[in-house]
Amino acid sequence: MKRVLIIGKRGFISWHLYRYLKKKFYTKKISFRELNKFQNKLDNFDFIINFSINKNYISKKYKEKFDNDLKISKFINNPKTIYCFMSTRKVYPSKANLKEKSKLSPKSQYSKNKLISEKKISKKLKKNFLILRVSNIIGDTKISQRIHETFIDIFHKNIKKGILFDNGKLFKDFLSIDKFCQILSKIIQKKLTGIYNVSIGQRVYLNDLISWLNKFNTRKVIVKKKLNFNKESFYLNNNKLMSKIKIRNSLNELKIFCFKYSKKKFS
Repeated sequence: MKRVLIIGKRGFISWHLYRYLKKKFYTKKISFRELNKFQNKLDNFDFIINFSINKNYISKKYKEKFDNDLKISKFINNPKTIYCFMSTRKVYPSKANLKEKSKLSPKSQYSKNKLISEKKISKKLKKNFLILRVSNIIGDTKISQRIHETFIDIFHKNIKKGILFDNGKLFKDFLSIDKFCQILSKIIQKKLTGIYNVSIGQRVYLNDLISWLNKFNTRKVIVKKKLNFNKESFYLNNNKLMSKIKIRNSLNELKIFCFKYSKKKFS
């Protein structure tokens, strides 16, 4: 049985992923603060996935002391241990059909730091690294702590005010947390290394997504024309990853997930 270590106990994604993976693999979860006591055991794992993050890494100029991933990678000596680095789609510009070899154009300090970490980790670990450039993940966030707001958080904040916004033809790339966990499980089974986009791989129009999430809400809401909204549309091409793991990943699945989420939240 494969052995998986998740670092970062309280995050939205790590919480869900741990619950999913422990049914399939030997899965251990620790906090980053426990790393010093645990570092001699890292080489006992087949996969190490980090979700912990230093707050300074998000907004300040890159420094190695802020880089949790680089610190963890320096403790790995087993050539069979694969380190999974959770990168971001924000290393790319905002456009459609972004491939792993597309031009990189990070704009925020967070995405610039992620790209620096990508390069340092790939240099340190040679071939035993996995870099996942992840699109937006949606799911129940109330059971976790988050450093920044997710799309779901913003949706519920607006719903409480009785407001929805018309986002025109704006589209982005979304995955359900259920699909993300399934993808990670397949990646671990296949022992993948390299760089991959993790995405639905097609346009998800925000107005459609919001209507799915709001399906079972019986409260009246006012739809407002959104002025000066973020007009950046994008989606990631996921063909490279899907050709390796060969699982179904469709817009209809996302729609069904949103309906179930809406029914649970508004019932």
